[in-house]
Amino acid sequence: MPLFLSVFVEICLPIAVLAAAGWAVDRLCGLDLRTLVKININVVVPAFIFVRVMESELAGAAAARIMLFTLTVIALMFVVSGALSRLAKEPTERRRSLQMATMFYNSGNYGLPLMTLAYPGVGPVIQVFVLLTQNISTFTVGLLLASSGGGRQGWRVWLPVLRQATLWGVLIAAGARIFEVPVTEWAWIWGPLNILADALVAVALFTLGVQLSQTDPRRAFRHMRFAVPVRLLGGPLIAALLVPLFGFEGAAAAVLILGAGVPTAVNISFLAHEFRADHAYVAAAVFYSTLFSMVTVTAVAAILRLTIG
Repeated sequence: MPLFLSVFVEICLPIAVLAAAGWAVDRLCGLDLRTLVKININVVVPAFIFVRVMESELAGAAAARIMLFTLTVIALMFVVSGALSRLAKEPTERRRSLQMATMFYNSGNYGLPLMTLAYPGVGPVIQVFVLLTQNISTFTVGLLLASSGGGRQGWRVWLPVLRQATLWGVLIAAGARIFEVPVTEWAWIWGPLNILADALVAVALFTLGVQLSQTDPRRAFRHMRFAVPVRLLGGPLIAALLVPLFGFEGAAAAVLILGAGVPTAVNISFLAHEFRADHAYVAAAVFYSTLFSMVTVTAVAAILRLTIG
């Protein structure tokens, strides 16, 4: 079987099938997206993160390096997308929406299942810290971009961050490791947490399918000339240039490069809807970047297998 097709069948096809199941069930039954998102963000993902941090062999310095790498990718995407928008003389609101659509990527619903399938050993461990960085950035920088100077002010801008269960999952797991709390020996809590963690791939991708089902991307398709290629192709390219500078090699480098090429984060669409950004544009970016990622993620994963392994 050709490499491209093999990678697609092994990694991207399972993602597409599960997301398609979510899309189909929503079309038939009309599911409550808000409830699914809350279950995903507040229950399944935090459980997955807690389990992976407890089992992780990464030292604090390595985790900090992953988070700094992710912040650098976000910052460079902000600069690149802003520059392209200015060259095209797009209005300020469109530039802000383009930056949101390219800076913040779906490292949870899409990225964690992707890494579980592509690099089942080191992938989810690294992706946990990418997801944490993305969540904090989304609900600080992303919120400020979406609100156009309105909404929360001062210390209140941190409230959405403090409400993130993923953050508390990492902090509690880190505390348990530092103080040597034997959580893994408590079957009554460790067993349920592992069951929830194992459910992440199915629940996250099913939720993604429902989100896509409830998105109407048609009106903004003509404006996707920058958002989709910059997100799907610019992300891995920037990551590939950065990994040597941060000292990442082998599978760790491959995980970070592949992870930087996932679609636009759905949370950004929620923020754009709540505040005054162009919601139709951001929602379309989520839809089309997810659709075309089946090709681009497969291509990037195939190239990484040929060059890194």
